[in-house]
Amino acid sequence: MTGPTEMQIWSSLPVPAILIDEYEKIAEMNPAAEGFFNNSAKWLTGQPIWDRLAVDAPLEESLQRAREHGTPLFVNDVDVGTGARPPLVCNLQFAPMQGREGWMIMLISPRELAGRMTQSHSVKSAAKSAIGMAEMLAHEIKNPLAGITGAAQLLSMSLPKGDLEFTDLIVAETRRIVKLLEQVEQFGNLSPPEQRPVNIHDVLDRARRSALLGFGGHMKIIEDYDPSLPMALGDPDQLLQVVLNLIKNASEAADPKTGGTIRLHTFYEHSFRLRRADGSGQTLPLQIEIIDDGPGLPEDIKGDIFDPFVSGKENGTGLGLALVSKIISDHGGWISVDSVPGRTLFRISLPRAPRPAAIEETE
Repeated sequence: MTGPTEMQIWSSLPVPAILIDEYEKIAEMNPAAEGFFNNSAKWLTGQPIWDRLAVDAPLEESLQRAREHGTPLFVNDVDVGTGARPPLVCNLQFAPMQGREGWMIMLISPRELAGRMTQSHSVKSAAKSAIGMAEMLAHEIKNPLAGITGAAQLLSMSLPKGDLEFTDLIVAETRRIVKLLEQVEQFGNLSPPEQRPVNIHDVLDRARRSALLGFGGHMKIIEDYDPSLPMALGDPDQLLQVVLNLIKNASEAADPKTGGTIRLHTFYEHSFRLRRADGSGQTLPLQIEIIDDGPGLPEDIKGDIFDPFVSGKENGTGLGLALVSKIISDHGGWISVDSVPGRTLFRISLPRAPRPAAIEETE
């Protein structure tokens, strides 16, 4: 058995790898780099690397010294963007290429997703305990609340008209609490998704039309779709619930008089792969972005926005985005958020539905 070739090793690298010539132009890149740039190596080869890659750090002098002395260079925790995606926090590694004077190999190791995965795992463990306790309390509290509502209604029948506002307040507030408790129960009782091939654009169109006829009537919703996007694997009703929730949040954050703009963006990223703590992994190439130009998420909750009972709204329950996160997690997908004033982006990554040929082979 012969060993792997250099090309096989190059193509198998799990991180984006780019070969840069002495003129700072892209000489070659591996498949992972094509996915990172969301473009083909054939098209990018020969282009100046710093025209295609934005790094939030002064690299020129350090990279030139490394090139002149033939030494490696390590740059950690920098924002790296390509123009086709929001910047990611990455580690960069440069090393001279043997046999090619002035040529450098650059490896890009995104750190942001790994950090969020660790945070997500701990959040889910805490959330599971919190929701379990909340479900128990919801069940126990709803019964006495029904008794309080009934007693207030009976009492109102024998009170003077001027005092009815007090019993009306009791009834209204108990009903509001019951509604909150029902949301808690919905979070825990959500059935597993019935996954099947789904046209994600049909889901987005249903959500857009529903929003414009209701809570999003004051918003402008723009469709920016990749028409070649294949079918996703998911539950269309639950995915509709996710998209409606995100559009509703964006609509409520906007000025009710002047409104705002929401952009629904889809694209394919074949290199996006989620690796879990148990070592298992799954490719999540279908990307949905919901982008608004509102005020952005409050700084104090930005990192915990998917946690249960965390809300930036004055009277919010903090369950909407927790439910969104649970649904996407149950689909085997991934959701993330990037928010600054004037631009909030929620990104959902989903698995692709098996091709018909693949289904036939497993039967």
